[in-house]
Amino acid sequence: MRLQLERRDNQPFWLSFASPLVAVMLTLIAGAILFSLMGKAPLAALKVYFLDPLSDGWALQELTVKATPLALIAVGLSLCYLSNNWNIGAEGQLVMGAIFGSWLALATHGTPNGPWVLPAMLAMGAFGGMLLALVPAVLKTRYGANEILTSLMLVYVAELALDYLVRGPWRDPKGFNFPQSVNFEPEAVMPLIVGGGRMHVGFILAVVVAIAATFMIGRTLKGFEIRLVGAAPRAARFAGFDDRRTTLFVFAVSGALAGLAGIIEVAGPIGQLQPSISPGYGFTAIIVAFLGRLNPVGALIAALFLALTFIGGENAQITLRVPLDLTRVFQGLLLFFVLGCDTFILYRLRLVGRERAA
Repeated sequence: MRLQLERRDNQPFWLSFASPLVAVMLTLIAGAILFSLMGKAPLAALKVYFLDPLSDGWALQELTVKATPLALIAVGLSLCYLSNNWNIGAEGQLVMGAIFGSWLALATHGTPNGPWVLPAMLAMGAFGGMLLALVPAVLKTRYGANEILTSLMLVYVAELALDYLVRGPWRDPKGFNFPQSVNFEPEAVMPLIVGGGRMHVGFILAVVVAIAATFMIGRTLKGFEIRLVGAAPRAARFAGFDDRRTTLFVFAVSGALAGLAGIIEVAGPIGQLQPSISPGYGFTAIIVAFLGRLNPVGALIAALFLALTFIGGENAQITLRVPLDLTRVFQGLLLFFVLGCDTFILYRLRLVGRERAA
């Protein structure tokens, strides 16, 4: 006797929406058990982690600050995953976008400039992320290379390039030898939406991108092509769609959005280049994309929830004196339960005998 996964003929429609909710509930239960093992009161700890940040106006603004890069990256990843292309290197594309956009900010530093600087920086950032994302796309379409490995390895290339620049040619000469660039000029910084916090216009941009992507996927021929190439590549070829061209397109869009997220992060809450500009937004956005059911608006909502884990983690570190790495544990548990629930949507668990198994 053994357990076997058997593919369902029909997947219940309601299960695809219930799956992320069940995954969140299982994550909370697992988190309560984890807090108990650490000697903390489970319910009080979960309150500190997930509810207290929602009761403070400053924390609510921080929620949008952290959700902005997650939402932008996850929207791009959703397009990739819908077309059955697995871009895992969004973290590197974020860093490369930050490098490209920051180059303009540093090149115009101390010179008379105007309001054109920030839009040009955003365009440069998107261009940088797109260039890096096209590398695994070209290698896949031309040589059949595995895009998971190539996109992931390029993360290290981008991070080492950033590290070299801020410790070398872009280091602030008046920065007391710290590995960081000069602070950006006011014209090169993201404008704030509300005073007394750090909420900036990047969040509005993320909302607009999510709505535009939803329209593109659901209402345009390009969106239909992306979905068909991912669901039935052979049928897509019969319909005249070029899957290689689709691969290049989705990687380009995904990389551009990740690069845009990178320059928004640097020109927004950070204000300068540093050796580390992301707490792993590019990898966390993979969870966001799946939790949002590969839907751009769903990704925006999921980004707000994942942003809550970042803020809750910092809150719990101060209040409960637990390690900040607990945030990554929560995010890992969430991805595990999301993928587990999705598996049971597509497959049914059956107990089979030896005769049938043979």
